[in-house]
Amino acid sequence: MRVVAKYGTSSLTDEAGRIDRAAVAKASAEVAAAREAGHEVLVVTSGAVAAGLPVLGFDRRPSDARTLQAVSAVGQAQLVQTWSAHLAVHDLVAGQVLLAPLDFMVRTQYLHAKATIDRLLELGVVPIVNENDVIADDEIRFGDNDRIAALLAQLAGCELVVLLTDTPGLMDADPRVTTRASLIEEIAVVDATLEEYAGGAGTDRGSGGMASKLAAAKMAAWAGVRAVIAHAERPGVLNDAIASVPGVGTTVRPQATGLNARKLWIAFAVAPAGVIIIDAGASAALSAGGRSLLAAGVTGVEGAFVAGDAVEVVGPDGAVVAKGLTSIDAEALRKIAGKRSVELVDGDGQVIHVDDLVVLPD
Repeated sequence: MRVVAKYGTSSLTDEAGRIDRAAVAKASAEVAAAREAGHEVLVVTSGAVAAGLPVLGFDRRPSDARTLQAVSAVGQAQLVQTWSAHLAVHDLVAGQVLLAPLDFMVRTQYLHAKATIDRLLELGVVPIVNENDVIADDEIRFGDNDRIAALLAQLAGCELVVLLTDTPGLMDADPRVTTRASLIEEIAVVDATLEEYAGGAGTDRGSGGMASKLAAAKMAAWAGVRAVIAHAERPGVLNDAIASVPGVGTTVRPQATGLNARKLWIAFAVAPAGVIIIDAGASAALSAGGRSLLAAGVTGVEGAFVAGDAVEVVGPDGAVVAKGLTSIDAEALRKIAGKRSVELVDGDGQVIHVDDLVVLPD
């Protein structure tokens, strides 16, 4: 089995932001055990910023982007050095891989990244993957490694992504405020109720939290990949997740959709800049699949988006039907909304091309 194992900042650093070498040693031993069992493992590791803070003398996370990127550059070196040392104990070689959103969006970069990762695995190397924070543009970046793990699982043809954190998995209540919280062991479809259970952000050392883990698990499921959210400190957690041991954490079943990387990015990784409201006929046509969104079916426009922005497409009942990259800006769309192509001067009433449109589940 080919597996992505993602380790969050809170699982790899202490309260002061220093790298917890015992935690990395445990993780490395489990990666080695999985390799020994015949599996290929890609490690997605957070913690570069947190690891760089104490090295540069910061007692708290800075707020400006340039300083954060500088801290990340220093911390990334510390992080990979630590992984390399602990994997070497098990005669494994680590290889650093830094990814940015365009590596999943631009086909040539996507294919190059895929080929490089495949070759690393052929050579027996353990890829140590992180977002390229040092050169990332605030306008186009992930912001957390959970989504990178889900997209990487799709890119690398993985069958499983394990999101390791500081809780046993998704609970049906906040365990910090009630002793009656129970682990949700299996999820068929991630819905609004489950997203509400996930709550908000995690620790101030990381950028994720359970909401981020669940969103990434949903992304992986839509790519046809099984996802497990589990506690990094659980003994043997990685191999238990691979073996589907009951109670290992929260398992999100894969869906049959099998979205490609670009559509996965559109559906889950890009924030919508506006909303397009459509009528019942257009909603039915989109839900049937294989159709572009045309101006004739548009009844309303919200926001100030421009061509190329992501937008949500909402049906007459207010439910989100689809998400896509619009080929027209908001103001221009307002002028042609509801008009058929034959009524338009250029005869082109396309609002979102089918290749840029992802129909979402009910």
